[in-house]
Amino acid sequence: MTTVLKNDLLLRALRRQPVPRTPVWIMRQAGRYLPEYRAVREQAGDFMSLCSNPELACEVTLQPLRRFKLDAAILFSDILTIPDALGLELYFETGEGPKFRKPLRNSSDIRRIAPIDIESRLQYVFAAVALIRQQLAGEVPLIGFSGSPWTVATYMVEGGSSRDFPRTLGLAKEQPALLDELLSTLVSKTTNYLNAQIESGAQAIQIFDTWGGALEGDDYRRYSLEPMQRILDGLIRERDGHKVPVILFTKGAGERLATMADTGCDALGVDWTTTLAEARDYTADKVALQGNLNPAVLKESHTAIREGVAGVLASYGTGPGHVFNLGHGITPDVKPEHLGVLVDAVHELSPAYHSE
Repeated sequence: MTTVLKNDLLLRALRRQPVPRTPVWIMRQAGRYLPEYRAVREQAGDFMSLCSNPELACEVTLQPLRRFKLDAAILFSDILTIPDALGLELYFETGEGPKFRKPLRNSSDIRRIAPIDIESRLQYVFAAVALIRQQLAGEVPLIGFSGSPWTVATYMVEGGSSRDFPRTLGLAKEQPALLDELLSTLVSKTTNYLNAQIESGAQAIQIFDTWGGALEGDDYRRYSLEPMQRILDGLIRERDGHKVPVILFTKGAGERLATMADTGCDALGVDWTTTLAEARDYTADKVALQGNLNPAVLKESHTAIREGVAGVLASYGTGPGHVFNLGHGITPDVKPEHLGVLVDAVHELSPAYHSE
């Protein structure tokens, strides 16, 4: 695909090149806060039916771009498509989040998934990427994504969402080599999955390490950071003559941002528990930074939202390399017009921080 991008601010910012204003996109920008999304999800019947239908996934990916002047689209999918394709049978229960009918409970479970070829089972994702690129017609770039091996592994071992990961942390303590084996399988599957997204048209990639912050010290490096490093080392980093930037986002990374910056990634997502000023110090401007307004601010007044945007922009300061985003995904109880206030504020206030 060689369509010329009409708006390449995101890609330029991720490469730390000068831009006239700070680009903005929002994690979970296609989601339940939008009434048009809820209508399509009802039409689909359930979440996985929506994810696995390329036409409907394309439709909900494009919905926020029709409302807001965003600088990127992000593929509508889920971080748990890989374990679903590995036969764990993903499903969702209202109010309880994702669950697996066949979680990994022993070494036999973990070893049986290694030889499974998932690419044919995930063709619906790659078809959606290609369709979205076609429909975008070069308006803005398309971001593809995956979960990190550690984050995905926690769901696979726990059988669903967890607050304290007793089974997974128990595995790390009692059978660390077996956990390494699972993570190695996920590194291979995820690398192939992301490369197929890139080959289908994704122009940037984000890896969501939602639960890396639950690990401490050497365990963080072994089970969270190193698997992501191995994925980075195996990714297609240039396509159609253009660099494919990679963003790593670890919730609660804090000072670990300094180590993450040495992985070879192009950008780091920062949650709201670390200021962007601190993050710039930690990373010594080696990488671009993305973030990091607290999503809760979007439930406040228009004035408070504008003040929140101003604070984030001031915290990053002048110069290239900032992508405005929330410090985590937008929540379903946000009024759509409040996101419009945020986007307009970024457009209005950010040029003062750029010399172009």
